[in-house]
Amino acid sequence: MRAGTTRWVLGRLAGAAVTVVVASVVVYGALQLVPGDPLATLTGGKRLTESQLDVLRETYGLDRGFVPGYLEWVGHVVRFDLGTSSVYQDSVNTLLASRLPVSLALIGYAAVVTVVLGLGVALVSAVAGRRTATLATVLTSGAAATPPFVAVIVLLAVFSVGLGWFPVTGAGSGFLDRLWHLTLPAVAMAVAAFGVLARVGQAAFADQLRREHVEVARSRGVGEGAVLRRHVVRNSLGPVLTVVGLLLASLFVGTAVVETAFGINGIGAFLVSSVSRQDFPVVQAVSLIAVVVFVVISTAVDLLLPVLDPQLRRAVSR
Repeated sequence: MRAGTTRWVLGRLAGAAVTVVVASVVVYGALQLVPGDPLATLTGGKRLTESQLDVLRETYGLDRGFVPGYLEWVGHVVRFDLGTSSVYQDSVNTLLASRLPVSLALIGYAAVVTVVLGLGVALVSAVAGRRTATLATVLTSGAAATPPFVAVIVLLAVFSVGLGWFPVTGAGSGFLDRLWHLTLPAVAMAVAAFGVLARVGQAAFADQLRREHVEVARSRGVGEGAVLRRHVVRNSLGPVLTVVGLLLASLFVGTAVVETAFGINGIGAFLVSSVSRQDFPVVQAVSLIAVVVFVVISTAVDLLLPVLDPQLRRAVSR
């Protein structure tokens, strides 16, 4: 690996580390920065004895300065100890682990729908005629502007209540039953992401189709399928992959609305209930996990782009 490439990689990794550290400070400090007494936030205004309040102060580091308390909390986090739920009196790790599989299944399902439909529509609209491209633009623009809660309402009203094709709530059990239960939630999560990806992909593919190297390949008798694979899709991977990474990270956040609406006992719904019940250790843990997921995906995309883009690879190796 060249020195320039090494510096670039280390710079990206250092930037990711700084982002996570800053986010962890914000997540930890949120309790100390709430207006009024932090203990009132933790207890929801309930009357507790002084000894119980002392236990809470010690548990959340309120009896120490900000820096010592933060360092102790981070020490637990790096050992994968996310604390104890103030509502369930159980390990946050255990509570999240029991809800993680269904959330991962939902996110994975939504990601597949987003990528397959988004890139499919983008490619078709780029190579088709003007009428098809215009129709695709209208469709994807509307999808990109649709918030998840609107998609949830429409999908439930039409396909669950109206037609009865899909269940209203629950995540199902077993592969096929879970696939059936998670179809509408996954589509609801994917609608806006599909629209964004299709718009970006359509623009990137159309730009490559106008390039000289595509015309040269066609003049040499290269088949249209090979032209699309080797010269259009491959050279469009830079902007497309960047958007895919951001959208995949955003799907994690989208679980909060969708899981709550469909009665799915995943991490997103757990976060919403924890906020309403003022279960601060759970809120801290999920918030930090969301930041780490976003940073990891973004950094992975940044590191992968030079592998796919020769021009960027030459630029970072200088």
